[in-house]
Amino acid sequence: MAQVDADQESHEEHEEQKPKIATRFMLFTAVPSWLISLVVHLVFFLILLTIFMPPVKKDKRTLTINDSADAEEIEELVLEEFEPIDEQTLEFDDPPEQPEEAIISDEIVVSDFQEEMAATQMVELSDFADVTMPFSDIMSEVSGVDGNATSGRGQASRTQMLRENGGTGASEQAVVWGIQWIADHQLKDGTWSFDHRRGAKKPGSKDWGEFGDSPRAATAMALLPFLGSGITHKEGKFKKQVEGGLGALIKLMEVRGDTGSFREQEGNMYSHGLATIAVCEAYAMTQDKNLLGPAQYSINFIQAAQDPVGGGWRYQPRQPGDTSVVGWQLMGLKSGHMGYLGVNKNTIAGAIKFLDSVQTKNGAAYGYAEAGNKPSMNAVGLLCRMYTGWKKENPALQQGVKDLGTRGPSLGGNSDMYYNYYATQVMRQYGGTEWETWNEKMREFLIKQQVPQGQAEAGSWHFNGPHTDKGGRLYNTSLSLLTLEVYYRHLPIYKANASEEDFPL
Repeated sequence: MAQVDADQESHEEHEEQKPKIATRFMLFTAVPSWLISLVVHLVFFLILLTIFMPPVKKDKRTLTINDSADAEEIEELVLEEFEPIDEQTLEFDDPPEQPEEAIISDEIVVSDFQEEMAATQMVELSDFADVTMPFSDIMSEVSGVDGNATSGRGQASRTQMLRENGGTGASEQAVVWGIQWIADHQLKDGTWSFDHRRGAKKPGSKDWGEFGDSPRAATAMALLPFLGSGITHKEGKFKKQVEGGLGALIKLMEVRGDTGSFREQEGNMYSHGLATIAVCEAYAMTQDKNLLGPAQYSINFIQAAQDPVGGGWRYQPRQPGDTSVVGWQLMGLKSGHMGYLGVNKNTIAGAIKFLDSVQTKNGAAYGYAEAGNKPSMNAVGLLCRMYTGWKKENPALQQGVKDLGTRGPSLGGNSDMYYNYYATQVMRQYGGTEWETWNEKMREFLIKQQVPQGQAEAGSWHFNGPHTDKGGRLYNTSLSLLTLEVYYRHLPIYKANASEEDFPL
């Protein structure tokens, strides 16, 4: 606590020296007043000119969606042409130097948020299959958090949601300790590595990952639990660590035209999906315009990389998809949508087409790259269906939830946290007795399996199960924390007062 107080007292001294995540992002800078005046005069001149000249035919771009045999054309909209950003125009200051030591109090404190602040902490996962925003309308919609997509979020605080949805003081303490472990393994350049030894302040943690550095994927995985608990680069005890991580992550974005890629040799589209979620959630939570460009460009890359035939995503852009990669990309698109970024209807329609191609049992079960019934893919597929419009009364969803409940969480030393992470979200969103039974087992297992204080790995998790063992301690700790943050990280899809007015349909 003494370190925290000292940081607060020196806040003003460091304010002028505080580096920004992005010093320039040319596309999204404010328009000066003289340019507005020039545009007004130019428009007036063009009006006069049309009196003496015949009208010129102007082509308009249209967006269409083919989700039925008699697909109707979407309302015409003119997309503004933006000058592509050259890579040299992206400049970011070096991330802040990390403090030598950070101490977390043993006391559990769950903040009571202000109404407008709570809106940034909770993410509403209403149906976005029928929602799109023209790219040209982004700037007019993102100036604040008002609007259908955020209405009602301020009524629920983290404390209330933790209590109402099955969290406990012990589960929240586990989150506090886990976040501390991640903070203690950040590298000096702001990134994280799956080989967590490279950034360890306290040596001794074993079970490092086998993915090499993979800085984009590792940094995104590290950032997500901070964001999930309400810590951003603007607010929270670890805001310096989050700021450093976001700045380093954005520096690693490869910009081409109006797209930005977070792909890397080890992670491929996995790393891009994870990084997109992190950047878009940070933008949606803070409305920091320095993040607007990178967030939209990452969304654009997902859309450009979609398989034009099957509608999915895999390791390489436009490659026939698999359910695992599709899950991360859809979560990235949803994170962008909640921040009022441009998401094309056709992209969502393509994802639905892919899900249709790998489902069995009428949609209650899913395969990897073809129709099948694999537990981990079932969880991913069902959550994607929730994102893309399936109602709670859907028989296939009900059967899928029943099957997950019968199987239960993956427990023990070989626990599959990838499966647990997705399945817990499905059960939490579905609610009811199915969720209560699942949550009791999942929550208590993670609390007991966390490495206790006093050991080198204190606050972390590691399991040797499929999907997660190669990711090492950082990957397992991140998924475990996100699973324990499920109580308040997202507002429920099937909330009792849901209405068709939640999103413009």
